[in-house]
Amino acid sequence: MMDGRRRNPYELTEETPVYVISVAAQLSGLHPQTLRQYDRLGLVSPDRTAGRGRRYSARDIELLRTVQQLSQDEGINLAGIKRIIELENQVAALQSRVAELEAALDGAAAAMQQREAAVHASYRRDLVPYQEVQQTSALVVWRPKRPQQD
Repeated sequence: MMDGRRRNPYELTEETPVYVISVAAQLSGLHPQTLRQYDRLGLVSPDRTAGRGRRYSARDIELLRTVQQLSQDEGINLAGIKRIIELENQVAALQSRVAELEAALDGAAAAMQQREAAVHASYRRDLVPYQEVQQTSALVVWRPKRPQQD
């Protein structure tokens, strides 16, 4: 976990595969054979037990409902639905990566500001900053003084 605490091994999350196919079918409102077909097509891939039985998570159930909604209500074919799911997963992964990079950038900017402040604090205060003299286009003619005659 991100907060440093150990996770309870018995804690259920939406990713925990707990539902057998018959329960998943009932929760999603689909026939078990439809769930098997979606698994074969790679639309919804549940975890497997040691005996190769399917175990669905709450997230899988939600995805099954989404597939059904896209198919029935939107009229999208299964190949299109598969592509939509792949693209949504890509977007989620990219958003996560952007968040990681933004955090790294913020950390680097803070470190740079600290180093800059340390450099400024190390300046000798008895030095006077150099200011460049303005250049002009005026022409100055210099003539040596003539010796004075007595």
